[in-house]
Amino acid sequence: MIRNYHIVLLLLTLGLIPATLGAQQADTLRIGVFENPPFVIRDAEGFSGISIDLWEHIARETNRPFTYQAFSDGVGVVRALDYQELDLSINPMAVTAQRLDRFEVSQPFFISGIGVVTTASNQNKFEIFINNFFSRDFLNVVLLLILILLVFGTLLWFVERRKNKYQFRPGIMGLFDGLWWAAVTMTTVGYGDKAPKTHLGKTIGIIWMFTAIIIISSFTATIASTLTVNTLESQIDGLEDLQTIERVGVVGASDGELFVREQGVVPYRIYRNPTQALRALTRKEIDVLVHDKTAMDYLILTNQLEEKVKKLPFTFNKQYRSFLLPESQPHFDEINRELVDYLQSEGWSDLLKKYNLREE
Repeated sequence: MIRNYHIVLLLLTLGLIPATLGAQQADTLRIGVFENPPFVIRDAEGFSGISIDLWEHIARETNRPFTYQAFSDGVGVVRALDYQELDLSINPMAVTAQRLDRFEVSQPFFISGIGVVTTASNQNKFEIFINNFFSRDFLNVVLLLILILLVFGTLLWFVERRKNKYQFRPGIMGLFDGLWWAAVTMTTVGYGDKAPKTHLGKTIGIIWMFTAIIIISSFTATIASTLTVNTLESQIDGLEDLQTIERVGVVGASDGELFVREQGVVPYRIYRNPTQALRALTRKEIDVLVHDKTAMDYLILTNQLEEKVKKLPFTFNKQYRSFLLPESQPHFDEINRELVDYLQSEGWSDLLKKYNLREE
């Protein structure tokens, strides 16, 4: 920045550029932005959004020329501010102790936090029950139960087939007799048509009776869980519940990613932007999405996703959001004063209504 300033002075001295043009270029503010709806929205026509409208109002009032410099995320913007390659960041940056030490921080203009969004099912409970009844998970449970019955039934048939051949017939039919006895014993129906007569057979019967009590209780719970899974909406009441979710999605280099990692949660998927992450949530590639609540509220509304996702009624890590400027930025007081004046005017309320938002 200093080198460029010296070049401008040299060209002015030599008369190679007009003095007015040199002064204008020297005073042109470099504004760092990255896409973050509804604050910074980028399309074919350029930039729009709350932060863009807010800054352009301040620029008009202060008569400051400026140019936008686009970045992929907030990390790049903060790094550029650190090296004084930017004069101002207008994305709503969270105010932290570290940033207060390193930068000039404006009056906060928005309060937001980390929100959680999960999938919403459009099926009724009967449809979900039928789908789960014919699902692979339920089939696996049933097959495992039949396998255990077959093992004990075959074992008893092998012991009883010679001395009790009327109840446990030889050949393939005898295997069916053993399976029938194991099923009747496990369910405690007790028809009495099949019963061991040898001492070894009775010993196997006693072992199976006690084993069946344990198996039937655990299998009942497993089958009930398999049939009713997804019939209940996700019950996440706080941070402890969130930490138990395996498939958590976040947006890379965002406050949401930083938050979940601080809580010991390893993201299942990391997406480039919140729009991509929400679409992945609707396709059920992830179970929950953790991101800035204001951004998700706006995107869910504008993309008409209210019936496909569910916003959970709590917010983590509420923070004040501000403009950031490099230390000793000469225009800080002027920009901050104009920002405060605008936040107290009706224009700010109208701007929030324009994007269907309200402050927390």
